[in-house]
Formats: sequence, C-alpha cells, structure tokens
Amino acid sequence: MNEQVLSGRVAVITGGSRGIGLGIAKAYRQAGAHVVIAARKPDGLASARAELLRVKGDGEVHETVANAGEPSDAERCVEETMARLGRLDIMVNNAATNPYMGDLIDLDLPRAEKTVRVNQFGMLAWTRCAWRAWMAEHGGAVVNIASVGGLVVDPHIGWYNATKAAMLHMTRQLAYELGPRARVNAIAPGLIKTELARAVWEPREPILTAKLPLRRLGTVEDVAHAALFLASDASSWMTGQTLVLDGGATALPIGVDG
Repeated sequence: MNEQVLSGRVAVITGGSRGIGLGIAKAYRQAGAHVVIAARKPDGLASARAELLRVKGDGEVHETVANAGEPSDAERCVEETMARLGRLDIMVNNAATNPYMGDLIDLDLPRAEKTVRVNQFGMLAWTRCAWRAWMAEHGGAVVNIASVGGLVVDPHIGWYNATKAAMLHMTRQLAYELGPRARVNAIAPGLIKTELARAVWEPREPILTAKLPLRRLGTVEDVAHAALFLASDASSWMTGQTLVLDGGATALPIGVDG
C-alpha cells in the first residue's frame, strides 16, 4: 500500500493515547494523515502526542481531553477538529470500557449502563458528530474497533461482549444508513498484546497460542494495518463488514480449545 494513502486527510481516534488507538494513530500519520487523538487523561495524551511527533509524517497531531461516553465531549472534539483542520475524513471508534467481570445474571445496572454508554452509544455519538460536521456532504470512513468477543460466548465478560456484538450490528446498520457518502466497517480483534492486557496474555502466552492456526497472539500493528486498509481507498467498495483478526481462533473445529 502506498505510504501516503491518507495524505491530507483528517482522522479522529478515540482512546488514542495508548494501545490499539495509539498504534492506529501512528499508522495514519505515517500514511500522511493529520491525526486527532482523544482520551480522558491529559498526561497520557501529552505523552502520546510526543510519541506521535517522533513518527515520520507531515501531518499535524492534536490531542483532546474527552470521555468517549459523553456526547458533549464528542461534539466539542469534532468542533475543535473542524476549527483547526477544516475537515474530518476518518472517525475511529476505539475507546471502550469493561467495569464488570462475571455472570450476566449478577450484573448490576450502574456498570451495565456505563459499559453501554461508552462501548455502544459512544460509538453512535462520535459517528453522528463526524457525519453532521463533514461526512454527510463530503464523505468519509468510519472504523469501529469491536472484538472477536462479539462473536463468541465467554464465561467472564459476557456483558462487554454483548456491547461489542451490538457494535457489529450497528456497523451494518450505519453502513446502510450513511451510504453512499460514508463507509462504515469494523475490526474484531482477538487477544492483542497490549500493556493493558498484559496480565491476561503474558502468563499464559504459550498455552494461548499453542492451538491457534497462526501460533501467535495479535499485535497492535496487526490491528493498525487493518484500520489503515479500512480508512483508505483500497477498501472503497467495502462497507458494513467486519474484519476478524484472531490468529484463526474462530476457525478452529468444534471441541478444540484455542
């Protein structure tokens, strides 16, 4: 793929100060885009911006303190982006939360609502702001970072996965509603080797990878490359789809524990 496939375009990335979000921001900057990263913590944003400026690229880098679950923050971030850069071509809905682990039957309402507010309604709120500010007239691409959990059953994070399953359906719904101006696609990663997930993957990596067809866990770069494809013209006839990046876990035969 051409190194400057996003030259001059503007991307807003929620949860952009670390992990997958920061990885996507790096890939977009290398591809020529101006990037705006949004996250809740100012210190993390400042550090991420400094890291992004060390990445080779001509685009501008901006940061905005914002909570993905607050529609007013989405509106403010998009307004600031339009004022600074004059356009908004790519909206990456990456931020997510998971305040509850356990059986669905024991889930309490406050944590249920918080998860839906960020993972599900947050995606809609940020997409709506980008659509109204720029994409409805000029077009664009929406990239939703969901999870392979939205396709399977898990004994511990069923509610989180339910919001990710909703995200996959909303991707299809919005692709229908926003076409032909905007394209809307999703990525469903499996377990990715991020710092945030280190406690999950590091102690069990040999066990987790032993039965995967590709024999390794995913990396931030794996997701970033997919996000670059979905934001670029290389995927211009693709909308309403989900790219599953799981090393082949969902391709295992029934009864094989991956």
